[in-house]
Amino acid sequence: MTATDPALTALAQGWCALSALHGRIEAHIERALQAKHDLSVREYSLLDVLSRQHAGEGGHLQMKQVADAVVLSQSATTRLVSRLEDRGLLERYLCPTDRRGIYTNVTDAGLRLLEEARPTNDAALREALDDAAKSPELAPLVRVVESLHVSA
Repeated sequence: MTATDPALTALAQGWCALSALHGRIEAHIERALQAKHDLSVREYSLLDVLSRQHAGEGGHLQMKQVADAVVLSQSATTRLVSRLEDRGLLERYLCPTDRRGIYTNVTDAGLRLLEEARPTNDAALREALDDAAKSPELAPLVRVVESLHVSA
């Protein structure tokens, strides 16, 4: 295949469209969350992921699982956890059965902020998708996103 191969060109164009859609959505949500709740998209995502943990078997996520869920490196996730912990939105404690393990939980203040921010996040997502649907190159991707039914 060459650089002018039509199949590669189509893949590259598809990837660019997907990247553009993601960027537009993330930027729109970021502005809304920052303006109303002083939260970044990553902070909101981290609070959301950690709020879904439970005390049962396999209920607490390891830092690698959290990093994968918020699409950050482990070191960036650790820094993000530290910032939210400093704000009183998260707390860390040692695993009771393995003193090497550290759990991270959302505090009551973090849960309140998450619940306040959820409607803002959801409305900003809807607005960003509606706006992107007006673009001929992004409309098919918006339809795919809207048709997905992925478990959290």
